[in-house]
Amino acid sequence: MVKIRLLRAGAKKRPFYRVVAIDERRQRDGRALEFLGTYDPKSEPPVVALKLERVEAWLAKGARPSDTVRSLVERARQAAPAAAAEAS
Repeated sequence: MVKIRLLRAGAKKRPFYRVVAIDERRQRDGRALEFLGTYDPKSEPPVVALKLERVEAWLAKGARPSDTVRSLVERARQAAPAAAAEAS
């Protein structure tokens, strides 16, 4: 089964995460099927940058997000209309 979860990157004590679609049997930092975005929890405020259309495509194919990714996707969905309104 395909999962959408976080892949840890960054230095010691300075985490930086990539949101990836990956086979659930792979290691946390194993080879991903596709990179879907990033999450930087150390910046103020935390930065979430996702390719929402690709996330939706994987969810439509049956991929299951982890709990953390589910909350990040919800946050990104809420921020997307606000960003579009600012651009107009």
